[in-house]
Amino acid sequence: ILLLDFFNTLGMPTSTTVSIVFELLGAAVAMALIKIGAAGDSFSEVVNYINTTKATEIILGILLSVVVAFSVGAIVQYVSRLLLSYNFERKAKWVGAVFGGVALAAITYFIFIKGLKGTDYYAEIEPMIEGKTAIIVAISFVIWTILSYIVVAVFKKNIYKLIIAVGTFALALAFAGNDLVNFIGVPIAAYQSYEAWTAAGVPATEFAMDVLGKKVPTPTFFLFIAGLVMVLTLWFSKKARYVTQTEINLSREGEAKERFQPNMLSRNLVRFTILASKYTTTVVPNSIQERVEKQFTKPVIELPKGRKHELPAFDMVRAAVNLMVASVLISIATSMKLPLSTTYVTFMVAMGTSLSDRAWGSESAVYRVAGVLNVIGGWFFTAICAFIAAGTVAYLIHLGGGTMIAVLLLLAVLLLIRNYIGHTKRTRAVKAEDSLSRAESSSIHGVIEESADNISKALKRVSKINHTTINGLIDQDLDALKKAKNTVIKLENEIEELQNDIFYFIKELDDSYLGASKFYIDVIGSIQDVAQSSSLIAKVSHKHVNNNHKALKKKQAEELLDINDKMIHLFGKIREVFEARTFEVIVPGIIEEKQALLDKVQEAIKKQVERTRTEESSPKNTTLYFSILLETQDLIKANMNILNLYHDEHNRSIELLNIEVNE
Repeated sequence: ILLLDFFNTLGMPTSTTVSIVFELLGAAVAMALIKIGAAGDSFSEVVNYINTTKATEIILGILLSVVVAFSVGAIVQYVSRLLLSYNFERKAKWVGAVFGGVALAAITYFIFIKGLKGTDYYAEIEPMIEGKTAIIVAISFVIWTILSYIVVAVFKKNIYKLIIAVGTFALALAFAGNDLVNFIGVPIAAYQSYEAWTAAGVPATEFAMDVLGKKVPTPTFFLFIAGLVMVLTLWFSKKARYVTQTEINLSREGEAKERFQPNMLSRNLVRFTILASKYTTTVVPNSIQERVEKQFTKPVIELPKGRKHELPAFDMVRAAVNLMVASVLISIATSMKLPLSTTYVTFMVAMGTSLSDRAWGSESAVYRVAGVLNVIGGWFFTAICAFIAAGTVAYLIHLGGGTMIAVLLLLAVLLLIRNYIGHTKRTRAVKAEDSLSRAESSSIHGVIEESADNISKALKRVSKINHTTINGLIDQDLDALKKAKNTVIKLENEIEELQNDIFYFIKELDDSYLGASKFYIDVIGSIQDVAQSSSLIAKVSHKHVNNNHKALKKKQAEELLDINDKMIHLFGKIREVFEARTFEVIVPGIIEEKQALLDKVQEAIKKQVERTRTEESSPKNTTLYFSILLETQDLIKANMNILNLYHDEHNRSIELLNIEVNE
């Protein structure tokens, strides 16, 4: 539970199956070693205590499912797109009907026919369906194709929506058949073992666990309660939505906010794929390449201004394939009694379909591949942690008995509460924080108004960062400096996102307001200058304290505090101008205060020069102090440049507005 909660907090999809399998394996190995140690046997005897054949089969099945899911998803999506193209809604009615027949026949066969195996009803219908798979599938295909054609031709409905609806239901059934077992399997086994022991009436040390080797029916009431808990969790859990967002963004068509950063492995994989693709083009005839390209050409969708980012992550063909392939693969594994990871299958199917559907272009491939590698790496981390943690807990319980169980339960509850409170605070902080937003207006006057909010927010955050940095440096508070450094990195990332959106901003501008694009670019550049200076101050201060260099001297600390207080006051006045939108007049008091503050910085630089020549003995201290003063100087100038930029552009926009009104 702690492990799954940790990954959900990070928004990383992980597997209940893998967690439980490796926890059971880790605890079993720990108990086997304890028994071997008590008996004085060789540790090589551990293989006699563990069902190594079944354990190996389970592990290989889970690993193989990753490869199979990715490959099958990619192949089915490629064939589907090759047949249907992106203009699938314009295809002949029979094309959609045949696709619906194949998809619905596959889903219904594996969900209902394979899913019935192991149930009480299967014994009654087994003579009717045993050995007649081909006939059943063929009849099912014909029936569903006819029904799909009726839906398309007579009722004029979209068959792909029906496939997605049935596929969603099928995947839900597949998850219920697999994850519900993981959810209640261990506690039900423990509960029924306890019932068997109490019914036997013998001491626990003498009770044999033969009862677990037989098939034990699970009470329907427990299944209902477990299913209800799962539904409520999926419906209300913010962490679950965060995990879903990770998977959708990795498979999204076109550009998205990239959460993962490229690494060496992802770059090399993308580079190798590009080289392999170039080689393929030299082998495959041009006529075939042209036909394939035609099928994979995405239609240009014209949207109203400002709605470029409201397109769905992918179209209905890919959605249908994702659901169909994932539900079928999970149903096959469940019917074969294989402990397949539903998380791994659904995720890898989505990634396979994204790859073959060319959702990962040159602009995003390196980020998406890095994300997939991070998720897969997290799966291995889950297995290792589950094995070690479960083994450790089993050993601690062996040592401490009931007391240790109580302590561990209390610790687990406290950690879950702590994680919940921490996640809630972080979520509220993100919502309440003065985040920078992309300009949506298409006129110069509108851009001035919208971007002024970004400037005000940025100045507020920079003032807070500088205050935390200077006080942290003086107090040698490494935690405060680390917090300031992380905060300024987040601000820089937000500015980088604004820069990435410049392309879309310019695309959406009205032809008569193209001048707004240059102003917007200048505004983002000015915010970047402010953040860069603040970032350098935070980073050099953190590095200085982190390396345990000498603290600032009293005179240096006093000078920095004085300059910082005056700078906060100046930034406050500049923020008032932006909040009130009084750009037409730059208050004389602001200019005077700015010049006085620059003179103060110059005076501090001169004093430090004199101290260096006479009394200063620390080169690191001197370098740090000069760096802070010089960057502070740049920070002040950058803020005044922003104010001047708005003053000039505001007056120009008013003049243009007056001209338009007069005309």
